[in-house]
Amino acid sequence: MRPASLDPLFAPLDSLPGIGPKLLRPFARLLGRDPPRVLDLLFHMPSQFVDRRARPSIAEAIPETDVTLEVHVEGHQHPPEGSRAPHRTYVSDASGSLVVAHFKMDRARLEHMLPVGSTRWLCGRIALYDGMRQMTHPDRILDAAGLARLPPVEQVYPLVEGLAPGYLRRAIEAALGRVPELTEWIPPALGAAQGWPAFREALTRIHRPQSPEEAVPTGAPWRRLAFDELFAHQLTLAFVRSREERTGGRSTVGDGSLSRRILAALPFALTGAQQQALEAIRADLAAERRMLRLLQGDVGSGKTVVALLAAATAMEAGRQAALMAPTEILARQHLETIAPLAEAAGIRVAVLTGREKGKARAALLDDLAAGRTQLLIGTHALIQDDVAFQDLAFVVVDEQHRFGVEQRLALARKGQGVDMLVMTATPIPRTLVLTLFGDMDSSELREKPPGRQEVDTRALPMERLDEVVAGVGRALAKGAQAYWICPLVEESEASDLTSVTERFEDLKAHFGAKVDVVHGRMSGAAKDAAMARFASGETRLLVSTTVIEVGVNVPNATLMVIEHAERFGLAQLHQLRGRVGRGEKASTCLLLYRGPLSETAKARLSVLRESQDGFRLAEEDLRLRGEGDVLGTRQSGMPGFRIARQEFHGAEMEAARAAAAAIIREDPELSAPESEPLHTLLYLHERDAAVRLLSAG
Repeated sequence: MRPASLDPLFAPLDSLPGIGPKLLRPFARLLGRDPPRVLDLLFHMPSQFVDRRARPSIAEAIPETDVTLEVHVEGHQHPPEGSRAPHRTYVSDASGSLVVAHFKMDRARLEHMLPVGSTRWLCGRIALYDGMRQMTHPDRILDAAGLARLPPVEQVYPLVEGLAPGYLRRAIEAALGRVPELTEWIPPALGAAQGWPAFREALTRIHRPQSPEEAVPTGAPWRRLAFDELFAHQLTLAFVRSREERTGGRSTVGDGSLSRRILAALPFALTGAQQQALEAIRADLAAERRMLRLLQGDVGSGKTVVALLAAATAMEAGRQAALMAPTEILARQHLETIAPLAEAAGIRVAVLTGREKGKARAALLDDLAAGRTQLLIGTHALIQDDVAFQDLAFVVVDEQHRFGVEQRLALARKGQGVDMLVMTATPIPRTLVLTLFGDMDSSELREKPPGRQEVDTRALPMERLDEVVAGVGRALAKGAQAYWICPLVEESEASDLTSVTERFEDLKAHFGAKVDVVHGRMSGAAKDAAMARFASGETRLLVSTTVIEVGVNVPNATLMVIEHAERFGLAQLHQLRGRVGRGEKASTCLLLYRGPLSETAKARLSVLRESQDGFRLAEEDLRLRGEGDVLGTRQSGMPGFRIARQEFHGAEMEAARAAAAAIIREDPELSAPESEPLHTLLYLHERDAAVRLLSAG
């Protein structure tokens, strides 16, 4: 049972004053949860701040910086009827004068906000326009009472269409009033050493900072909340691992018969790295304790083949194996890679996604329960209650960071003492491996199989778009295939789609039926159909969002265009680039960017042009983000974390790991009275795996 003390935080967001059905929709989009809760709003972190304490005179104000000006209102100039000119309000102080410009705003309202002869305070940025100082649409226009309420430092938050900053600020203020006093869960010695504020105070100071130092990820309030989130995660990993070790595993040893047939059917020999990883996995399988191993491989390093050969060991022992992928596209791509090898070895494989229904699904589940299906590939559908194996011994979880610990455990519960291999095609820096997976055994595939091509990578400004379209046309005319990737625009899912569909329509006008489109809003069947058309060569140019980031294998595709490449992280750009260079022909990746680029974006595109080594790029990505502007645009954070940021909270992660390990050593079941506050922490951060095990006793 969730502690009653947390009820105010898990209350629906529309229980706050002023949030009705109309506002709830944009809040749901912003917070990524429908219906959203008070907790989701409180954990919506700012992207930057404005220091409202800067109070220069008009003459002293530096253009394009945030300032608060005390001014005297001199008069108004209204634009002629039907004109596009702005409404101009003339204001001054002892040092000089300023024009306040408003477009398309009601004259009476402006005269009410800025009465002639009054003193007002304007918050905003000054620009020079025709030699005059001008402030266009100030953030705030305040009288003396409003100035008294103005926060010294004001957080700026990511928004979506239909949600103005004022609505968000008022909702956060109301939510802060609901935060309960909770019993402290941070070990006393650690809390005293760090000097962190209590949970409630930390939340208040994040959203109502009194100084710039409190407003940023490196400040004490944010570090405290990041520690909480990382502590809940590390506690879950340590608790679950401890339980798994105590429940014991089974020794699984194969006779090599299926593996030999798979190897004979492969068109290439295994690389040294693949053989090494396979030996480590087989040694783990043979041991009595349960295996939990991470297999990291660069783009195209052959992880799926290693996973299949490992699964063959379980099947040789008369047991079953499963492979779970985060998307239907990826699950079916694994099936495509595995099916011919499985057929050559006589292995019976099936696929289960949300699309399998009715009689076909029932027949599939019968075969699985009877043991006739030896290997099941699928999505989250694998963990549904009615999916039962005869004897599941080995599980592969692909792109593990897209799943929670709970989903991994749910699949493992379908067998007895199940051994687990988790895979990622995104090489992860060591510090991040510890964050996401805890102390897990790890294998790396750093060699590429023979035949993989280096991809010629170039960066071009968006102004050369027409040249790029012409180049794509020449490539298509020669029989090549190409991808065109559009970014996911953070502010609004609606605009994400528009960017893809607009680009699709534009390219279709050039190239006709050769062009197809794939994006996340399409049904699984529609996405697969589009991918199948592209894979067969029926279509030549695929316009897509990042849904094709992993697992798509079309050897004839030799050109990758990534629009607004400056918006992507290095690891993601490398993943996307890895969709080409899979055949024998030379391949090219064009990074289209919108200037001017920040220093970090320049460095990112530069290192991508220089290197094809995903492990080097992963470390470089971490370094570049670590040097990023703390106060700049929204940081990407760590996968699965809302508050913690990998580039700022490494020390908190280490502290969380150490604290979690010490607690589980002393109290493996978290049953001691002093562990009670930790239950509250796990519920607060919705660490379902630990919560479920605690509930089950």
